[in-house]
Amino acid sequence: MVTVRTLVLSVVVLLALVLLLPTLRAYVNQTGELRELRNDLAQAETRRDDLQSELDRWDDQAYVERQARDRLNFVMPGERPWRVLDPETVVDDIDPQTGRTITDGPVQGYEDGTPWYEAIWASVQVAGEQPVSTGTGEGAGTADDEAGEEAPPVGEEPTGDGSTPPSGENG
Repeated sequence: MVTVRTLVLSVVVLLALVLLLPTLRAYVNQTGELRELRNDLAQAETRRDDLQSELDRWDDQAYVERQARDRLNFVMPGERPWRVLDPETVVDDIDPQTGRTITDGPVQGYEDGTPWYEAIWASVQVAGEQPVSTGTGEGAGTADDEAGEEAPPVGEEPTGDGSTPPSGENG
């Protein structure tokens, strides 16, 4: 009878293990999930506290002014704003187009002493002129044509200001 008892006891223990093992596994899994959720909650609370402290900083007038200066590039009345666009590209005070040294101070005119606004106006006037027709006549290829000025028709003399008189008016 000892073997029957052992057999019955083995079956009861095996049945208890079969019934309790899934429950024990679920308990262990849920304990791990609970630990992860508590960690997530702690991180969320830390994040909330950080955001609340940042929100509280906006009540300080000095902080608001500093943010307006940094983010929106605001300046107070009477201040002169300076902005460095890309400090890595400007290594020397040399104009990349001309290769000459840039001087401090306001924008200067050209080397011949022409102010910048007159140079721009001259550029506008040149851009507004009619294109010179290229032909094989007597006046083709003259220095006046290359300078962007129209040559007078054959038989007419140019006027002193570089324009040609209307037809029929010589003189």
